[in-house]
Amino acid sequence: MRGRGDPRPQDKDTTRINERIRAREVRLIDEEGEQLGEMTSDEARALAEERGFDLVEVAPNSRPPVCRIMDYGKYKYEQKKKAAASKAAGKGRAAVMKEVKMRPSTDDHDLQFKLKNARKFLLEGDKVKVTVMFRGREMAHRRNGYDKLQEVEDLLGELVSVENQPQMNGRFLSMVLVPNRAAVEAAKKEEAALAKAAAKEAALAAGEEAAPAAQKPPKAVKAEEATPVPEEAPAGD
Repeated sequence: MRGRGDPRPQDKDTTRINERIRAREVRLIDEEGEQLGEMTSDEARALAEERGFDLVEVAPNSRPPVCRIMDYGKYKYEQKKKAAASKAAGKGRAAVMKEVKMRPSTDDHDLQFKLKNARKFLLEGDKVKVTVMFRGREMAHRRNGYDKLQEVEDLLGELVSVENQPQMNGRFLSMVLVPNRAAVEAAKKEEAALAKAAAKEAALAAGEEAAPAAQKPPKAVKAEEATPVPEEAPAGD
């Protein structure tokens, strides 16, 4: 037990896990990212314990709060590594906050377009604020916004880590993503290799098309295909 004169810093982790979760009802996401729906916190804790993981409150401001089944120790370690990598990546260039906006009803086609922009910003080393905008009756279904942000995080995968968890501000629900340096570098190398291969194929195709037809040998004319020369009629006596 630490005394008053103990110089070691206190643990500032305020994330609620397991028995520290106070909400009676929670919306649960399992360790594979599957939505399991709403249930009591006791049921969610029991399920997490049965699977050998922790129950972690990841979106406390949601109604009900969103909890996820995970290995919290491993999660904290990975988040720390991502944060350190992101900090190192930003030393050479000041990161800029970019924003991508969407609606709870944004369809897959539009979502892919917005993710393309978000990916571009992340590869440039910038942070991305992802905002879901609610209108009118959509406010009664705010969990759809949390689902949309979770989908964005899942689709961007290892490329990002969450700097700020989703938070409601009036009619806007936002989270902040930062690039994961190692994943960004790997993605850049992959894109460069694909671009190089595409350029090589285009050059080969252009070279084949430009080959002059005159270089092809003339087609030989068969003897039977030659035009016969008419014989002259003999002169009369």
